[in-house]
Parts: sequence; C-alpha cells; structure tokens
Amino acid sequence: MPPQTSGGSAPARTPTSLTQGAATKGGVGESTLRPDGVLKVTGEFAYSSDLWHEDMLWGYTLRSTVAHAEIVSIDTSQALATSGVYAVLTYDDLPTDVKTYGLEIQDTPVLAHGKVRHHGEPVALVAADHPETARRAAAKIVVEYADLPVITDEASATAPGAPLVHEGRDDHHIGHVPHPNIVHRQPIVRGDAVAAAERADVVVSGEYVFGMQDQAFLGPESGLAVPGEDGGVDLYVATQWLHSDLRQIAPVLGLPEKKVRMTLSGVGGAFGGREDLSMQIHGCLLALRTGKPVKIVYNRFESFFGHVHRHPAKLWYEHGATRDGKLTHVKCRIVLDGGAYASASPAVVGNAASLSVGPYVVEDVDIEALALYTNNPPCGAMRGFGAVQACFAYEAQMDKVAAELGLDPVEFRQRNAMEQGTLLPTGQQVDSPAPVAELLRRVKARPLPPERQWESAGSAADVRALPGGLSNTTHGEGVVRGVGYAVGIKNVGFSEGFDDYSTARVRMEVINGEPVATVHTAMAEVGQGGVTVHAQIARSELGVSQVTIQPADTQVGSAGSTSASRQTYMTGGAVKNTCEAVRERVLEIGRRRFGSYHPAWATAELLLEDGKVVTDGGEALADLADVLEGEAVDLELEFRHRPTEAFDLRTGQGNGHVQYSFAAHRAVVEVDTELGLVKVVELACAQDVGKALNPLSVVGQIQGGTTQGLGVAVMEEIVVDPVTAKVRNPSFTDYLIPTILDTPAIPVDVLELADEHAPYGLRGVGEAPTLSSTPAVLAAIRQATGLDLNRTPIRPEHLTGS
Repeated sequence: MPPQTSGGSAPARTPTSLTQGAATKGGVGESTLRPDGVLKVTGEFAYSSDLWHEDMLWGYTLRSTVAHAEIVSIDTSQALATSGVYAVLTYDDLPTDVKTYGLEIQDTPVLAHGKVRHHGEPVALVAADHPETARRAAAKIVVEYADLPVITDEASATAPGAPLVHEGRDDHHIGHVPHPNIVHRQPIVRGDAVAAAERADVVVSGEYVFGMQDQAFLGPESGLAVPGEDGGVDLYVATQWLHSDLRQIAPVLGLPEKKVRMTLSGVGGAFGGREDLSMQIHGCLLALRTGKPVKIVYNRFESFFGHVHRHPAKLWYEHGATRDGKLTHVKCRIVLDGGAYASASPAVVGNAASLSVGPYVVEDVDIEALALYTNNPPCGAMRGFGAVQACFAYEAQMDKVAAELGLDPVEFRQRNAMEQGTLLPTGQQVDSPAPVAELLRRVKARPLPPERQWESAGSAADVRALPGGLSNTTHGEGVVRGVGYAVGIKNVGFSEGFDDYSTARVRMEVINGEPVATVHTAMAEVGQGGVTVHAQIARSELGVSQVTIQPADTQVGSAGSTSASRQTYMTGGAVKNTCEAVRERVLEIGRRRFGSYHPAWATAELLLEDGKVVTDGGEALADLADVLEGEAVDLELEFRHRPTEAFDLRTGQGNGHVQYSFAAHRAVVEVDTELGLVKVVELACAQDVGKALNPLSVVGQIQGGTTQGLGVAVMEEIVVDPVTAKVRNPSFTDYLIPTILDTPAIPVDVLELADEHAPYGLRGVGEAPTLSSTPAVLAAIRQATGLDLNRTPIRPEHLTGS
C-alpha cells in the first residue's frame, strides 16, 4: 500500500501553552509488562483450541500405522455410514491438481496417495458433529497396506540400489547432490586443511550422535475454518507465518489468495514446530466440502505426528592445534536426518555447515553437511536450526583439544575466539561486535554455587536437592560435582539470498481527545513478546502512551516467520521505520498548522515525546491532540535487512548471513555415578544482545532457551525404531521435558554492544542460548565422571555402563 494520509484538514490555530517535553513512558529500553501476561497466568487467555462457532463440526485425521508402504485400498464406507458424520475425504477428493505443499520444496502430500512415507502420515479426513464421533468414524476406515523396505539412515539411503523415498529424483535431482535420497548438500572449503593438519602438534577427532527432539509446545495444533459466502474461507489458526501458510493453502483449495483470509489465534508456543502446515489445509477442505465451520484440535499423540522435529544428526570432527594453543584446521562431516519430506532441511544444512566451526578463528577448513530423505519422521525447524547440532560437537572437540594440550578449556577458547573483523570459513567478515572472549570471561568469573553441606557421611542436609532426590533415590552416595563451559554462534534472520522482509501499518489519530497509535502487522506472537516490543517502539517514535496492537492477519503485508531470532529485528524494524514516516507526516501537519507561531517549527530538529511535539532541546511546541485534530496519518511500509547471498555449492563461500549472535554458558552439575542421575545445579549465561529493547523479556528469552538446551542434554529424545521407523514415545509420559523442578538457577549477564546495521543496534536473542547450554551441561558431566560422552541426550545407562 503506498503511503497516504487520510482525514480532513482543520484550520490553523494557536497551540496551547506548554511546558518542557518529557520522554514517553513505556518506550524502548524499559521492562514493560506483556499485555497478555495476566490473562495467560490466570488461564483466561483464549488460545486457538478455545475457538468456537455456532453449528460447528469437528475434524479428525486418520494417520498411517506404518512408515513405508503402498496403499492397496482405502474403504471409507463404514465411516460415511456413521451417524453424525458429514464428510470423509481421501486424496481422490482433493479439489485441484495441486495436491502437495512445502516450505521450500513442494513434496509433502495433502493426503497420502499411492504410498505412505512415514509413520503417522495423513491418509484421510473426517468431519462430524462431535469430536468423539469423528475419531470413531476414522477408526472405521479400512486401509490395506503392502509394506515396502524402510530407509532409516545414511547407509540404507545411499546403498547401491537403495529404493528412493521420492520417485523421480533419480532423473532430476539437484546436480550437487550425489544421490537422490540426499535432500541437500553444502560443502565449505577454505585454505588447505590437509597441509594444515601436517603442521599441527595435536590432532583430535571424534564422532558424535545428536538425538531427535520435539518442540513440545504446550498448546497442540488447532484451528477453526469457516466457509465464506463468497466461496472463500476464513481460517483462524495458531501458526508461525501466516503468509507462508496462505501461499501453500490457496493453490490446494483452488482459490485466489484473497479468498483465503487468515487470522492468528492464540498460540501456545512454537519453537519452529508451527512453521510447516499441520491442520490448516485439512480444516479448510472439510469446511468447504460441508459448508459448515470445522474445528480441528490435535491431542498430544497426534501432535507428535502433526509437526516436524529437530533433525537428529551424526557428526565427525577433526581439530588440529599448535603447542601454544592455536587452532590449525577443522575437518567435519555432518549428516542430518531430514525424514520423509524436505521441510526446511536445505536451510538447516546451510546453517549447520556455515556455523560448524563455531565462534573461533580457523584459517583452513574442510566441511561437508548434508540432509537425507528417509522414512523417519519429517524434520525441519527447531530453535537453533542446525547450529545446535554443530555446537554440541565442536564444543566437545574444543574440550578434547584443550585437555590434550594441558590448557584450561576457557583459556583455550579465548586464545582462538573470533572478534569483530574475523573472517568466517565462508569468507564472510564479522562486521559487528563479537565479544566471544568476554562472554567466556564473564561466566567463568561468576562465583560458583556453594558445595552441598553434609551433616554426616552419606547424608545430605536436604535430600531433595540431590540427583533424583525428590524420588528419595539417593542420600548422596556416589554424588560428584562437575563444571563445564561452552560458547556458540548463531545467525539471525533468513539467509542465503532469501528476500527477508517485514511489513508494518501504523495509524496515528486522536480518539476521545487523546493521540493514539495503532500498529498492524502479520507477526505471529508465539510467546516471544513482539506485541510488547511493537508498542514500546511506537511509544518511543511517536511520543504517545496509548498504543493499540491489531490482531495479526493476512489483511496486511507479510511479516515473515516468527523464527530465526528475526522478529524484533525485522518486524520491529518495520514498525520503527513506519513510525518514523508517520512522525514526519505528523510534523508536516504541525508545520502547516502552527509553523507561523514559532520559528522552531522550521529551524529545529523536532521530536514527538509524551504527547507533544518538542525540539531536540526539550522545548514543547504543541500537543499532538491539537496537531492531529480532525486528521489521521495511516502508512504501511516494508523493511528489509542488508542483502545476503547463497553459498557457493562447491566451496561454500559467500556472505550468507546478515547478523550473528553469541552466548556462553557455565554449567554446574551433580551426578550420582551409581544410579546415573544428573542434577543441574546452575546454568549461568552471558550473552550480547546489542540493545535490550525490553530487558525483562530478553532475560526471559535467554532463560527459556537455556532450559530447552538443558532438556536436549539430559532428557529429550524422540525414539524411532531403527527397523520399522515407528515412533516409540509419542506422549509426555515417555518424552520428557524439563519442569520447574528440573530447572536450575539461571543467572544471566546481558551485554549491549550495538550492531550499527540493526534497528536500535539490537541483536536477535532467542536461539543463541539454546546452542551453548547443551554442550556446557555435557562438559560438566564429563568433568564430573571422567567419561568420554559423545551423544545427547545423556541417559542413566551412559553414566553407569549398564
């Protein structure tokens, strides 16, 4: 939408007499409270699962019970005959020739056709007048399968004569990919790693295994599709990217995008798991077929099958160093299991490869990262996005090299720490602060938590504070303490030449005598606090205390995904830019109305503060209510960051990322070596955030990411049968996540070293702490036990040898 001004003009008049201006309260840099905070903690907040519509039907998805098989037949007759059932849909009922979707590669079927490629793949849909009726009707659908060979790892995926997960890729798969069952491959070669290895005094190698994690958001997938009178559909849904959903949904429905109207509903967490579609197309199909609103709410079992997971990985690394503790080279190979469909795997590969060396100076590298097609569950975006897997391995390697050299692990890292101006293995220069050594210094300098006080031999002062103590499993026998360190590097924003932009519409007007700003974006608020920050930006830039945040929908331009630590940078940047343009338009109105009354209107630098127009010297010239009386300013603008470029597919060279964030952790753990139980006592973090727009929210993001990293270290893993590729633990009974009883003290040290290229100098916050918290916990466990632990998560049997 082009910039425009709406409303009539009022005659110029003398401005009200004013005192000195004052900065507007609740602006950038303050810890303002979330507008939805009280509603959420009291249980009154409306999530997407709370949606309701008169005469509403309920949808249910029938999913495959096997991982790889031909579909011989589907008999829906008994389901259709069930009282209360309005529709049963299979692949043959899809309305257009577009029957697949996907974030980057459109390879995911709306409903399975001909074959299923993973356990839990959608096969049929049911709409009924009650959720239990829909579930029972779906159970009556008879699907006959003929089992096919199951591909579960690199060996079975790339063996001579291996069956293809996706037929046709043998003829037209991407040239740089050596096998059709490889989704994407990215090498990075710089210098001469072979020659550098010969110069090294110490060479250390290791193999590492990273398990599959679930995003485990507390609000399962849900939404409500309402058919429109114009033949379109209104979809209310919990998602991370409204416009990406729209782009994938409309072609399948055979509708123009303007007839698929999407509105964000309350989101109960995301962490990457809502970037891909789940029930969106299914709900719309059922609503359009029945002519009635259709609600779909997954239970927890369905949720484990309804979204992508974090890529499990196998990683091989070699590090070399000189006797004085300088890295000579790094070689590595990272194999990510992408599962049955591509999702975000190509971008995850790019991140894993480009960040695989970590925040260190290394001249000579030989790196390969790739993602496989298998019959395991599809994997895609999750907090950390490829950098988590790499950080787990390279930080273990840094500890190994330090031990081999007899150096303190923190000192060894500091000797090799990158700084502003460092060239990455991709050839890109880090052109903003990179305080890696300082972050490490800060976490190491922090006082250690006190040792346990023992009342007598074998007895602790408080048994509950011991590993497994709440279950009364130990009284302190065999409990040892360990301390470990780690630091990581994470990119911010979309990379590799992606047209990353966000849109904001801002309206400024007088309502009931008060100047009010209304901010409208399509940003998905998934708990990260964008709705708070956008109001803070509007207050700071427009000088108003009253800011309304419009619900996110597709009636405004795209805000991109709430992922990649990008929303405060990108949509915050869009709100800032649009507010600046609105401010200039407001000042134009003020000059037109009041410019003849005071020379400062023409000569001074003017600002909007605390409901007034003020000079940069603090002199107030007019009330905003007087300036805007009878007029409104309404603008919609886009914001883009600096351009990036794709990595070269042979060498991996290129300016692929727009910004980097850094975090360091120190973990203190206690391990019961007899029972194999771990208690994390403290997980201290230091992180550079550029500028803390909302300090309280920033600390919350860091503590949340740290806690997820703790879960990755010691408890979270989706277990997939290596023979059948079936998920063994799709429930919170068997998939464990940290609770408040597992979460340690997480003291946070926040640095604010501005990135001059970013709005307010800010740096993306949310993902970096997830990287380094996991290897810090593993390092502490290794230090406590002396074991060479090379996988995550750590289980009791890994610590006891049982």
